[in-house]
Amino acid sequence: MLQSLRPLLTKILNPLARNLNINPNIVTVISPFVAVLAAYGFANHNLILGCIAILFSGFLDVVDGAVARYHDRASPFGAFLDSTMDRFADAIIYIGIIFGGYCDWFVGVLAIHSAITVSYVRARAESQGAECNIGIAERAVRMIILMVGAIIGYFAGDIYFTYVIYLLVILSYFTVGQRIVHVWRQLK
Repeated sequence: MLQSLRPLLTKILNPLARNLNINPNIVTVISPFVAVLAAYGFANHNLILGCIAILFSGFLDVVDGAVARYHDRASPFGAFLDSTMDRFADAIIYIGIIFGGYCDWFVGVLAIHSAITVSYVRARAESQGAECNIGIAERAVRMIILMVGAIIGYFAGDIYFTYVIYLLVILSYFTVGQRIVHVWRQLK
């Protein structure tokens, strides 16, 4: 869904990537630690801290790829590490949300499961030779919705943030369904 923004992001991030001549895997590994800060914020009812930490974690997630591409350091291991760290970050953030009491533990577990399953379906499809970068709620979209929900919850009340968690579970499972149908059409 956000793939159409890649040319614009590349134009913005190339100057930064040019000045960050470091191993992109280092940037990748930092991202889950920033997600811990988001989880801490949510667990302690600080929605703004959670939102800002998700934003910074997402920024790092974009920067690592930009640095890898700009300095010609993209690698299969880097892509694997990036995907793995994204799953850690997703789970950590939702664990903080659960501890903060913004949703029932069961809904929180579904949020973690649905987020991980969206990515798993894509990885499994690609291992079968199918293209699978479609879906209404890719990771970047889910993180944007989570940040917007945190801001709304901060100003309008916690219950609205809770509604966003329910919405994310629904959208994530819907995305899983979209991807399954998409792959089925390619591989049948």
